Formats: sequence, C-alpha cells, structure tokens
Amino acid sequence: EQKEIVTRPFIHTIWLAIEKFCVPKFTNGYTVNAFIKEELARRYKVNYGIIRNMPVKVSEKGEDRRENIEDRRQKVEGGNEKLGIGNEQFIIYQGAVNEGRSFETLIPAMKQVNMPLLICGEGNFYEQTKALIAKHHLQSKIILKGYVAPDELKAITPTALFGLTLFEKTGLNQYYSLSNRFFDYVMAGIPQICVGYPEYKFINDKYEIALLIDDVGEQTIANAMNKLLTDVVLYKQLQHNCIKARAFLNWSEEEKTLIAFWNNVFESS
Repeated sequence: EQKEIVTRPFIHTIWLAIEKFCVPKFTNGYTVNAFIKEELARRYKVNYGIIRNMPVKVSEKGEDRRENIEDRRQKVEGGNEKLGIGNEQFIIYQGAVNEGRSFETLIPAMKQVNMPLLICGEGNFYEQTKALIAKHHLQSKIILKGYVAPDELKAITPTALFGLTLFEKTGLNQYYSLSNRFFDYVMAGIPQICVGYPEYKFINDKYEIALLIDDVGEQTIANAMNKLLTDVVLYKQLQHNCIKARAFLNWSEEEKTLIAFWNNVFESS
C-alpha cells in the first residue's frame, strides 16, 4: 500500500495477489500497529499481534540533553564540520528518501526556515530530492549525507534541534504508518514535527512528544518548523516529555510482548 505501489495499478494488483495467497497461510503473526492488524483480520481472517519497532533504551546518564550537547557532538566523527554545517544547530530527517515522504513540499519550505536541514538516508526519490534542492538554490542550507551507519546515526540524532516525520496520505501505508524514526527521535531526546495521522496521534495524545501537523503542505511545514524554533516553552515541554517517554517507548519494554507471543505459539503447538 505504498505510494509507489498504489499509483501503479498493475504492480499493485500483483502485490495484492501475493498478499492474498501468502497471508492466510500464516495463522500466527504480528505486525507494527493496530490498523494493519485490523486490516489483515478484515481481509484474511487472521488474528495477528502487535510488535512495534522500538529502539534500544539509551543510558540514563545525561538525561538533560541540552547540558551535554557539545560533548555528544564531539562523539560524531569529525564533529559538525564533517556534517557540513559548521557549528550551527540543525534539523534532521533520518530514514528513506522515498516517494511519498513529502520532499516536494519540505524542500521549498526550507526557504522560510533559518536553520540548516540534514538528511540522513537514500532511496528512490534521492535524485529528485537533489534536483529540488538545486532548483530552489538551497545547497548551502540542505545537506544530503546519504546512508549513515547505525552507530553514527545514533550519535548524530541527539545533537539535532528536532526531527521530521513526514508522509503524504497517498496509500494506506503512509496514512497508517508508524515509522522507526518516530521512536528514534524520542529515544534521542529531541522533539519532532510529525504528521497527525491516526497511529502517531494515538501515541502523541498519551505522551505529547511531537508537534503534529494536519497536512504536508509547504506553508504548513514551514510554519511548524518556525514554531518549534521560536516557541521556547513548547520546545522545552516536548523535549522534557521525550525524556520521560523513552522509559516506556523502548525495546526493553516491547520485547516482553514479543516473548509472550512466542511463548504462546510454543504452548499451542
């Protein structure tokens, strides 16, 4: 149900056929959120569990991220100079640079934002993203870092001011997504701007860790970024909530559900 699949009817039909053939054969399974669980039950009468893709919990040391941000930046090999942003603060996007991730509106929105953007990742929209950056003359403000090793990314992300989780509504995969980066930003202790789609809203209503937006239009994205840059009270509250939330939104907690799932499978076999 990704944008690059649903917008090509023939390819979409093939994947639906594969799904229809395979999924019912696996009566024991799990997926990443409630919507997909319910959709698979509706389509194929399977009752799957939910295991979310949570990051490993960070050390409890240095809970106040702002106090030791310079120390953390030193851990990034080459420091900020290697990232191409000097000693400036920056916004981060981490994840696949794919269709449906709102780069068509994010890139021009950066013309209104007085802070660099670091994009860590590649994908099927990478060359188009480079072209958009050139078209809008933003080469000095938007840095494409490409693929980043996991350990390096874990060092970079906490040094960003905030992160971005953006998806278009085209395709159920986008609208009902629950991306890894959503939790990675929380674990890094940084707020984020996130689409207000159902799965994200459900978690944010409980923990208030992100500034949610109703659409991914250029002006909406620019307004949200500038709000986080200027509203110090909101920023500090979201940041504080991230520190608290990562005690619950981590793999140490989520793996308990996974272990219980497999124990049930073994007991039933």
